[in-house]
Amino acid sequence: MRYKTKAICEGAIMVALALVLDYVKNMLPGQLPNGGSLLNVSMVPIVFYAVRYGAGFGGIAGFVFGGLSYILGLDSHAIDWTTIICDYFLAFAMLGIGAGVFKGKKWSAIWGSILGGGLQFLSSYLVGVFVWGKWMPDTFMGMTMTTPWFYSFLYNITWAAPNIALSVFLFYLFYRMKPMEKYLLRRDLQ
Repeated sequence: MRYKTKAICEGAIMVALALVLDYVKNMLPGQLPNGGSLLNVSMVPIVFYAVRYGAGFGGIAGFVFGGLSYILGLDSHAIDWTTIICDYFLAFAMLGIGAGVFKGKKWSAIWGSILGGGLQFLSSYLVGVFVWGKWMPDTFMGMTMTTPWFYSFLYNITWAAPNIALSVFLFYLFYRMKPMEKYLLRRDLQ
């Protein structure tokens, strides 16, 4: 019971921290026209939490964060219910689930950032193909767009790759800090 209570409390704190970071991100340059940002570290608290408590708790934290992010209007770019579900609730739940797979493993946060970020990208990529593709521009980044498959890949990789790389870099630094290492490796929970 104590473990579950601690997990829920820590999850609430990490979701709140991710929301604050999402809010700060909106004040920085590098915003894409239909959502996404080049300088977004809001995935770091979700990944951190997921590698501590696992895929189940991580998925719930991601789901809650995605929903609150949309509801609070921090990154609200949606055109119908499928984009709300897939770009917010599902994408961030996949981030938490993917990161949580590495719970307790060496370099878990780095591998969790890669897998979780990749699953988040995949969710946004597919909704970009099947929903956002209807509004595909004729040109994007100086290239002629002929298929929603390429447009969605190009659009979503533009925000996903820098965010995943930034998260991996930050976690690499965290692993080098001895006080942080015990939290990333879950030593404080044992």
